[in-house]
Amino acid sequence: MMDWDKLRIFHAVAEAGSFTHAGETLNLSQSAVSRQISTLEESIGVTLFHRHARGLILTEEGELLHNAAGDIFGKLAMIEGQLADSRQLAEGPLRITVAEFIGSTWLAPKLEQLRREHPDIQLTMLLDDRIFNLGMREADAAIRLYKPEQPELIQRQLTTINFHVCASKDYLKAKGTPKNLKDLKNHTVIGYPENAPAPFADPNWLFRSAEIDTATATNTVMLNSIYGIFEAVRSGAGVACLPDYLIARDKDIATILPEAVRPPVDMYFVYPEERRHSKRIATFKDFLLKIVGETRF
Repeated sequence: MMDWDKLRIFHAVAEAGSFTHAGETLNLSQSAVSRQISTLEESIGVTLFHRHARGLILTEEGELLHNAAGDIFGKLAMIEGQLADSRQLAEGPLRITVAEFIGSTWLAPKLEQLRREHPDIQLTMLLDDRIFNLGMREADAAIRLYKPEQPELIQRQLTTINFHVCASKDYLKAKGTPKNLKDLKNHTVIGYPENAPAPFADPNWLFRSAEIDTATATNTVMLNSIYGIFEAVRSGAGVACLPDYLIARDKDIATILPEAVRPPVDMYFVYPEERRHSKRIATFKDFLLKIVGETRF
């Protein structure tokens, strides 16, 4: 029978791509991890990794075992969550993944209220624009700015985020106020890198609407953070399209080109169907619905 501890170490190595990085995750030395993998290979009679100077590459047999191990540990994690849910108490760990700017500018300032009302929930908030795999328990639930398409996810629309084009009053005083979208070609426009994970669809709507080619334009600034773009606008770096609730945070930021309105973005709270009985998730969802009503999006 395959050793479960060695299988756990193998899975960590396959995920990390090296003995060293896996050892850091597992709190083991590189040599200890390497020995465990060699012992596992000997016990099952197959080579699981091609060893290269630049790292490790799974063999065909290694890929097969990696996929099986992922399924096994994913199911174990799911069962662990269901066992915790069965207590029907709003207590214990809760991992939420949320787009970076929503987490840092809207949700994080509300956490004192959450702690006051639900002190037994041990919240971990992952601020990342990547889409985490909830089915594999990379997180318990998510706040997403995309409509989920997976049928196994329960979704609840929280609100709709509206956007407008804006710039700081100091910038407009120095550079002039554009009269239409085409005028933006004579201004510095701040946007999102094309190759970065985007928090919502079409983050560079303003560039497309103004017919600015991000590949050739020289008067652009790109930041892979909506909050970073907001700070750049505050400093007078240029023009951007930002959520209304962020614009409202600074009286020195002015909305311009009111006729240029990008499509709004819907915000959803999602979690796996098998976690539908989780008291922690239900409590957090109710908390989100309450604080949504306190913000003018």
